[in-house]
Amino acid sequence: MITLRQLHFLVAVADTLNFSRAAEVCNVTQPTLSAGIKELEDRLGVQLVERTRRSVMLTALGEDVVNRGRALLLEAEAIEVLAAAHRNPGEGNLRLGAIPTVGPYLIPSALPLIRQHFPRLKLFLREEITESLIEGLTQGRLDLILIALPFETGSLEITKLFQDGYQLATPPRETPPVVAGPDGLATGDRLMLLERGHCLQRHALQAYPHRHLEQDESFSATSLTTLVSMVSEGLGITLLPNLAIDAGLASRGEVRLTPLPDACPRQIALAWRPKSARRDVFLKLAELLKKKRHGEKACTP
Repeated sequence: MITLRQLHFLVAVADTLNFSRAAEVCNVTQPTLSAGIKELEDRLGVQLVERTRRSVMLTALGEDVVNRGRALLLEAEAIEVLAAAHRNPGEGNLRLGAIPTVGPYLIPSALPLIRQHFPRLKLFLREEITESLIEGLTQGRLDLILIALPFETGSLEITKLFQDGYQLATPPRETPPVVAGPDGLATGDRLMLLERGHCLQRHALQAYPHRHLEQDESFSATSLTTLVSMVSEGLGITLLPNLAIDAGLASRGEVRLTPLPDACPRQIALAWRPKSARRDVFLKLAELLKKKRHGEKACTP
């Protein structure tokens, strides 16, 4: 019978397309990993991996086996997590993924409160764009993700935390200063935004559904900090989320901020796999994050 260890080796090869790196991932020697892959192929009577001196690739059947193997490994891990959760649900490692426009502006300030309630919980934070976070969660690489809605999340279980509105950021020496009217930004306004792939890029353009806001295609940033720097140099205007502003993103007076109370906010949420054994822990973490945010600034859940 095939073993989980063999499947683990195969999935590592699929992820790295390199036997040496796959062996490092599995914490075994390369000969041990190669032997495990060979044993799996012999057991099944088919070739799963094509290997030359220069490249490694999976056969078509190998791809299918990897997909099924991931599911089996995830279920096996879920069994272990289930047992551990029943023993000590608030202990152990927790792999939390967060989008870059939320994680660094919420998690650090919330950590003391989280540690107070879960002193034996080790929180590992990883920042990625939303699509990568969802993939990491469904594949078992992450336990919990912190994202912004709307975004297609499939069958994941979601709990909403709070709404995050925007302010208009303009150069500090703008003459005359840019002041948003009662309807916010006007149709045709061009914004400097994060590069495509960041959900905030899409959310900002949808802040006023009845206005046709456009992105300044001459420039896109990889971080909110870069956006602030560009605006401060007089290169354009942008929308900054209140969460980042409240965390001090623009505290040095680099940009002029104008509230946009009529802008459609994004919804900050936690998501996890359905039927997770640590669901109660995740719900408690959601309460703590909401409490931390509400304690800093009133917001509408």
